[in-house]
Amino acid sequence: MGNKKVFISVYDKDGIVDFARKLQKEFDYNIVSTGGTYKELKENGIEVTEVSEITGFTELLHGKVKSLHPKVFAGILASRTREDEVKELKENEIDTIDMVVVNLYPFEEVSKDEEMSIDELYEYIDIGGVTLLRAAAKNFFSVTPVFSSGIYEKVIEDLYENDGNTTYELRRELAVKAFSYTASYDSIISEQLAKRLLDEPEEEMPEVFNLNLEKLQDLRYGENPHQKAALYGKTSNIKFEVLHGKELSYNNIVDLSTALNIVSEFIDVPAACIIKHNNPCGVALGKTITDAYLKAHYGDPISAFGGIIGLNEPVTKEIAEHAVQIFFEVIVAPDFTEEALEILKSKKNLRLVKIPVSLLEYRMAQKYTVKDLPFGTLIQDADKAELTTDNFKVASTQKPTEKQIEDMIFAWKVVKHVGSNAIIIAKDLRTIGIGMGQTSRIASIEIALKQACDEATEAVMASDGFLPAVDNIYAAVQSRIGAIIQPGGSIKDADIIAEADRYDIAMIMTGLRHFKH
Repeated sequence: MGNKKVFISVYDKDGIVDFARKLQKEFDYNIVSTGGTYKELKENGIEVTEVSEITGFTELLHGKVKSLHPKVFAGILASRTREDEVKELKENEIDTIDMVVVNLYPFEEVSKDEEMSIDELYEYIDIGGVTLLRAAAKNFFSVTPVFSSGIYEKVIEDLYENDGNTTYELRRELAVKAFSYTASYDSIISEQLAKRLLDEPEEEMPEVFNLNLEKLQDLRYGENPHQKAALYGKTSNIKFEVLHGKELSYNNIVDLSTALNIVSEFIDVPAACIIKHNNPCGVALGKTITDAYLKAHYGDPISAFGGIIGLNEPVTKEIAEHAVQIFFEVIVAPDFTEEALEILKSKKNLRLVKIPVSLLEYRMAQKYTVKDLPFGTLIQDADKAELTTDNFKVASTQKPTEKQIEDMIFAWKVVKHVGSNAIIIAKDLRTIGIGMGQTSRIASIEIALKQACDEATEAVMASDGFLPAVDNIYAAVQSRIGAIIQPGGSIKDADIIAEADRYDIAMIMTGLRHFKH
């Protein structure tokens, strides 16, 4: 055996036997290991030294203390270029360690089990592994930190290309990533222990907010071509599957998320929407998913060009036959029938995205929204407030009909996903007019009513914020709107209600506001 030494202790043993065998056979590494990893390597015919032979101590405290010893850490941390440190190693008969291969207990994975007791969870807090990796990363001038089976091949290739030694460039890269790995691990522990141990009021945000994001993929560019962008996430994020088409862009991902946010509001009924620039241009419910899609497209077929289709049921052959005739960027749905896939794949750039989880699970996945500003980072709960019997209050003398109530609930679920100031005109469970992003509410109302045109008669209107003035009612009256749903809360509520009563318009006040900026 040569003079190079590698310390190996891994929880996830995927690929470790082959990696260790190559280190030993191809590059003459002496291997030191602990516990289960030692046993795994030994049983597979690999020559390995147990760490206790180096430290003089057997494992202590049921395996909690194995590698935390000067003869291990001095061998990792010692500078190879400082004569006094090299001398000190020799005086204490300590060998240098050139590579540390460690991955950590799966704390994040097991912490998802909210029924797990704190005593059980404690057992998954890795101490020695984190310390070993940090030591190796600190001394990357001489030591290679290897923290994932996903980089074994990269390390082996580097050794082959450099006469059995890792390069400074690789060690530097892995050191940075190792510190990110341990920092993320520690922040997850902090987050989980705060949730379980600290008596923080539920209405308050955490004192420390850890995002723990890992880059999932680089994107071609951001919102505009001159902006760099990437998709970041963590293991709890919903994964999507691209079945066909070009790589998803930054804007595609934003838009398909909005599409799913809307259709996931309707779990028990077929729902479809078409998104353009992060806002819906058509949303509808239907007897079938094909019916819902056709109604959504009919809501604004001009704006639908170049948009994104979102569905809460699998894409049918009939939808595919219609959609393939129009330019769409993305279709996102729980699944696609084989016939639909065959038709849609004829458009080589059309992105077909499958969401392999229930839309109820999707809907619950996002807990916060984050906005990074020069002044700091704003974080808030995701807007998941629901209409209930407690906040669905009839404020007018005129009572809404059952059909109007259905349309108002539909419109209210949609308006929360439209950029403020937002107005939805709806009829027969489909949008017929959408006003968005205006700096005055009356402007959004006028845009929505103009789009609805004659169909506005006896339709319902939903507003994401309170109606601030009676001119909002006059505009609705001129288009013969039959019912209005809005948060209320204006100092002019009494005047608004009086005008609604004057023209026999039913009005619901929810007490909920759904601004979206």
